[in-house]
Amino acid sequence: MVVSRHEETVRQGFWPKLARMLARVPFAEDIVAAFYCAFDPATPRKAKGILLAALAYFILPFDVIPDFILGLGFTDDVAVLLTSLNVIRTHMNENHRDKAKEALARIRRGETVA
Repeated sequence: MVVSRHEETVRQGFWPKLARMLARVPFAEDIVAAFYCAFDPATPRKAKGILLAALAYFILPFDVIPDFILGLGFTDDVAVLLTSLNVIRTHMNENHRDKAKEALARIRRGETVA
């Protein structure tokens, strides 16, 4: 199933990619909150599928505009993520955002997040 493949891609690649790209990702808190929302048992399956697909797109190194292109590399990622966040916005809550802030603080301190 496609959702299962996206879920595995996100589980394996999310934290390492975020740690590598944190300085260049201005919307990091939204990305991490989306991660927590996607793996929250209370999030409806359809919203999880949308988020997992968007997060997998963020993680994969080859997409419409490769991430290594300075100034443009994340524009397609931003569009996909913001569109998906807009669709599921009623399912993302303060708990997801609080967890995102905590996780980003840990990453910035050099700690690992799993």
